[in-house]
Amino acid sequence: MVAVLNFILFRVIPGDPASLLLGGARVSVTAEQIEAQNQRWGLDRPLFPDQAVDYLSATLRGDFGYSFKFRGRHVADLIAERLPDTIVLVGVAQIMAIVIGVMLGIYAGWRRGGAGDRIATGASLALYSTPAFWLGMILVVIFSTALGWLPGYGAYSPGLITGSLGSFLDYLQHLTLPATAVALGLIGQYVVVARAAMSDVLTEDYMVTARAKGLTNGQMLMRHAFRNAMLPVVTLITLNIGYVVAGAITVEAVFAWPGIGGLTVEALNARDYPVLQGIFLLLGVSIVLANLVADLAYSLLDPRVRQ
Repeated sequence: MVAVLNFILFRVIPGDPASLLLGGARVSVTAEQIEAQNQRWGLDRPLFPDQAVDYLSATLRGDFGYSFKFRGRHVADLIAERLPDTIVLVGVAQIMAIVIGVMLGIYAGWRRGGAGDRIATGASLALYSTPAFWLGMILVVIFSTALGWLPGYGAYSPGLITGSLGSFLDYLQHLTLPATAVALGLIGQYVVVARAAMSDVLTEDYMVTARAKGLTNGQMLMRHAFRNAMLPVVTLITLNIGYVVAGAITVEAVFAWPGIGGLTVEALNARDYPVLQGIFLLLGVSIVLANLVADLAYSLLDPRVRQ
C-alpha cells in the first residue's frame, strides 16, 4: 500500500518533468523535444499498468531508478550522500529532546500543580505549537546575524579541508543552531506526553498501595511510577525516531543543511519522481520499523503485554 500510494502521489503533482529537464520556462522547447524526453524516461507509457508495474517490480529488486534532475545519477546514491547529515541533525536533536523533555515531563507530572509544573507545561505548549522553521529563523537572527556567535548556513565553512579536527569542530558549530531548532519543537511533545502519563500513573491503586507500604518518594518514582509512565512516551520516541530519516525539511531549508530535506525540496521543484519516490519509500519503511520497535519495547516495559 505504501509503495502504491508512493507511486500515485507524485503523479498528481502539477507540472511536466520533461519540460523542466529541457530547461523550464527559460528555454523554448518544441513538442518533439518533449515527446523525445518522455520516451527516453518512459513517461509516455500508460501510468496503469505499465509504469506502475515497472515501478513496483523495480522497487522489490531494490532498484529506485535514476534521477531526472541530477542527470541520470542513481537515486540510491543521492539518498546515501544526503542521509548521514540528516541522521546527525535529527538524531542529535532527538537525543536532546528526549533527555530534556522526558525529564521535565516526569518532574511536572510528579509535582503537578506546583510552580515548576506550570512553567514547564506552559513553555512546552508554546514550543509544541511553534513551527520549527520559525524557531530556526529566530535563532539565526539572534545568534548568527545579531551576535555572530554561530554560523547559520550550510554544514561547513568554505575552504576547510574535510577530515581534519578543525573541520569537525566547524561542523559542530554549524550543527548547533539547526539541531537546537528541531529539538525545541520536539521537547514540547515529550513534556506534554510524559506529564500526562505521570499524572495518570499517580492515580492508580498500586501507587496508593506503595505509599501505604511506606515506600519513599524516590522508591515510588523509580520502582512504579517512572516505568509505567514511560509506556506512552516510548511510543512517541520510537515514532519520532522513525522520522529521523525524513529529517526536518523546513529546518534544513532555513539553514541550507545538505540533508534529505534539501534533496526533497530540489526534487519537488524539478518534479523528480524517482528521487521523491525513493525518499518517501524510505520514510514509510522507517515508520513501519519504528512501530515494530515500539511493540517490542512494550513487551520489555510491561509484563502484561508478554502475557
